[in-house]
Amino acid sequence: MKGYLQLSNGESFEGQWHGTPQCTSGEVVFFTGMTGYQEVLSDPSYHGQIVVFAYPLIGNYGINGEDFESIVPQPAGVITCAADETGHHYQSLEPLSALLNKHGIPLISEVDTRSLIKLIRAEGDMKGVLSSSLQHIEQYKEKKGVQGKLVKEVSVQEAETHGKGKYHIVLLDFGYKKSIVEALVENGCKVTIVPFDEKEEVIHKLKPDGLLFSNGPGNPKELAPYMPVYRRLAELYPSFGICLGHQLLALAFGGNTQKLKFGHRGANHPVINLKTNKVAMSSQNHGYVVEEGSLISTGFHVLYKNINDGSVEGMYHDTYPVVTTQFHPEANPGPEDHAHLFASFLELIREKRSEKIYA
Repeated sequence: MKGYLQLSNGESFEGQWHGTPQCTSGEVVFFTGMTGYQEVLSDPSYHGQIVVFAYPLIGNYGINGEDFESIVPQPAGVITCAADETGHHYQSLEPLSALLNKHGIPLISEVDTRSLIKLIRAEGDMKGVLSSSLQHIEQYKEKKGVQGKLVKEVSVQEAETHGKGKYHIVLLDFGYKKSIVEALVENGCKVTIVPFDEKEEVIHKLKPDGLLFSNGPGNPKELAPYMPVYRRLAELYPSFGICLGHQLLALAFGGNTQKLKFGHRGANHPVINLKTNKVAMSSQNHGYVVEEGSLISTGFHVLYKNINDGSVEGMYHDTYPVVTTQFHPEANPGPEDHAHLFASFLELIREKRSEKIYA
């Protein structure tokens, strides 16, 4: 059957509908990577969004059992130019369309994704409605207050622990990716994942060596009530912020964030280290950025910048052992140029331990 995308600016696109007839909405964003669609679909940072894949053929190597970043797919909907219905790879367990249909996520293929993405680049990310019926689109009423619930919907409800390393990292979960935890465990860490709104006293009782503020979906300012808590924690423990966590730490120390016109979502974004002057490729997925001018009185200094638009991609604090990155150092999907940042985070922890010993 036919499927339809109706954008908030009035433009519409038509394609082939896969799955059960329904109607859903979300912010329409695009991902530019040629591979990694399984990691994208299971990344909680895409929770509630309609993802458009720029690469024309999606699903060609199927879905395997190893590359999930969370238990279930996260987007509100998926749009492709072509969707392979088979999946030609020895690890493939099921086709892309079968996975999405099983979880009630609509897929529209045969869409002119080049025109759609050019439109988004010109006018910016915008809301859209997906449906198998034009009549249903006209009658559809979007649920109010969805934006503020995104992090709550993807965060763990109770603490859970992974690994048995000698460094204990408490991960504040705003929608973490499984590969981030795996990277920490591989670097000799025990990782305790706690809800984003966990009480301070509970975190103190866990006696962490360091904190990791994870990635996640939505506008960081939706979490404004928790900023004083995040600042107090970052002032006590060595901290590492990734993506949304990077933005939250900037806000907690008095900085500001703003929405990008169409976001950075792909596996080949070049960033430059301002200390070494070296450029490396990075994997990114975000719609908001830290305003560089707002960092003047925060104690933060810019460490990484985006080569394409000059936006802030990472920071370090001049008083507290706090570092952040807007990109994803665990590289799923994407290049492994920044995997060393986990080791750098552990070095901050060792330095903090040394201060306690010699104090």
